[in-house]
Amino acid sequence: MEKTTSILDSYPLYEAVIGIEVHVQLSTKSKIFCTCANQSSQEPNKNICEVCAGYPGSLPVLNKQVVNYAILAGLATHSSITKCCGFARKHYFYPDLPKGYQITQDNDPICCNGYIPIRLEDGSVKKIRISRIHMEEDAGKNMHVGDKTYVDLNRAGTPLLEIVTCPDIADAYEAKAYLKALHSLVRYLHISSANMEEGAFRADTNISVRKKDSDKLGTRCELKNINSFKYISDAIEYEIARQIGLIESGKSVTQQTLLWDSKQKKTFPMRSKEDAADYRYLQEPDLPLLELTDEWIANIKDIMPELPYEKFDRFCKEYRLSPYEAEILVEDISLARYFEESRKHSSSKQIINWILRDVLGYLKENNISLIELKVSPEKLSSLIELIEKNVINSSVAKEVFEIIAQTGKDPVDIVKEKGLEQIGSADELEPIVKKVIQDNVHEVERYKSGEKKLLGFFVGQIMKQTKGKGNPQLINELLKKYL
Repeated sequence: MEKTTSILDSYPLYEAVIGIEVHVQLSTKSKIFCTCANQSSQEPNKNICEVCAGYPGSLPVLNKQVVNYAILAGLATHSSITKCCGFARKHYFYPDLPKGYQITQDNDPICCNGYIPIRLEDGSVKKIRISRIHMEEDAGKNMHVGDKTYVDLNRAGTPLLEIVTCPDIADAYEAKAYLKALHSLVRYLHISSANMEEGAFRADTNISVRKKDSDKLGTRCELKNINSFKYISDAIEYEIARQIGLIESGKSVTQQTLLWDSKQKKTFPMRSKEDAADYRYLQEPDLPLLELTDEWIANIKDIMPELPYEKFDRFCKEYRLSPYEAEILVEDISLARYFEESRKHSSSKQIINWILRDVLGYLKENNISLIELKVSPEKLSSLIELIEKNVINSSVAKEVFEIIAQTGKDPVDIVKEKGLEQIGSADELEPIVKKVIQDNVHEVERYKSGEKKLLGFFVGQIMKQTKGKGNPQLINELLKKYL
């Protein structure tokens, strides 16, 4: 595989230091500190109560399922689980935070010192260290309409996990690989939809640059509110170049929070970057310390599903897939499940090719999800079996696939109804081969004089005569015989 180019290739004396903070919205039924429904609503301020709306005197109560999900994420990222931890108030003033502070965790996060493995371009594995995972509540949402701002608190109190890496990421490729790995992980754990467009998986990227011979970290800038892996990668590349450009011209990098303009392909300042002191953290007085027992953690460990990197290794070993094939499947849990269901009905090596080429191609072309696809794993396996038994050829199989995708019919029934069975006997094909040779004397002479590529021309003519139902292997054999 060709190596991805990086902006750092143009600046060999520099290196980037990148850390990523990801906010993952958890898929609990209720919010983190109250019983309001944890779901989006078209009607503003529908799913709110005194607690998440910040009424004076209202008291929070911790949702146990949020803790379960946090432990699950910690175990999946090889983190240490903090047996006794508490909550803190993080103060800032903004209309979407009616209490004037956010309940979060400060010095004692529920998980710390973990890692997520990512696969580099050369096939090696790098561990991106996770410094902490902590629980917190989400804020509401501001909607700007003309010169007015409206506040919708439906999202206020939505449970979040904030997952923070150490500054281990070296470039845009590693950042993208890490985010994809984490995105798959939370979906495999079934703790979040991780829908980036809906804000269920939000990444803030901290970037600084320095010369390779320097021990001192550069001034970092934070990229916020980018909801696409590609845009995050593009923004990192731009920001690295911008910071190096400032240093090279004798200027200094200003610590600030930046937004990404995907149309102009450049970053622009949002605000100056806050330090921890700006938030005036203090211990949350309305919530007791959370104490976790060994039994509680063990019970969560018992329900741990197979994780993406485990599935990757198993797919390569058990199904003899290439790393490229396994990576595409494992990245999407539903696609991995579709593949394994198909393999239950057939052990054909063609299944992976049909999934990566035809299934994914059809989904992309028709802008639908796998769950909407009418070609079930069983029907795909049945279609491939028809090819391998020489009932139909590959060309006709593509036509049958399209019909299944549109109607949901069984492939065997489609082949019978439309008379698509392959012409696979020499007795049927020989007369057609001879006639095509007789009708193309000039091309025969060119073929015999050394233009062997013309064999494809003859095959095409015969397939045309058989309406695509001829056996390609037998046609090739007969052509070589009579030519």
